[in-house]
Amino acid sequence: MKIIAIIPARSGSKSVKDKNIKKLSGKPLIGYSIEQCLKSKLFSNVYFSTDSKKYAKIAKLFGPVEVLLRPKIISGDFSTDYQMIKHAIETIDHDYDYIAHIRPTTPLRKTSDLDLAIKTFINSKCTSLRSVHEMSETSYKTLEISNRGT
Repeated sequence: MKIIAIIPARSGSKSVKDKNIKKLSGKPLIGYSIEQCLKSKLFSNVYFSTDSKKYAKIAKLFGPVEVLLRPKIISGDFSTDYQMIKHAIETIDHDYDYIAHIRPTTPLRKTSDLDLAIKTFINSKCTSLRSVHEMSETSYKTLEISNRGT
């Protein structure tokens, strides 16, 4: 069974400029996800999907990742994960059974958590798995903004 990891990191973040390469304890965010995936024995390949040659160069500093340079047209503020994954599927020429979508904005996850999630997923009858965490506040304190802006 072949499982691949795809770590997406576009360069055009507006809210936090270059957030995917911002350093946390001296290491860029992308470095944590790359190292976690490479430590796992479950991934046959680790791919790094980006629109930036600069980001690709930084990613390669953390180990043998395969870079998928994606077009700017699917790397904007309103681009979707679906577009990124579709591009990766069309670009990758290896066979695989499962894809793990690993966000670089979760740098404190453990490799053991990745492995457990993958094993749990494979042993389930589910078609997808998504990690979540408990809210720090009760959901009764959250608000939704309507289409009218209220």
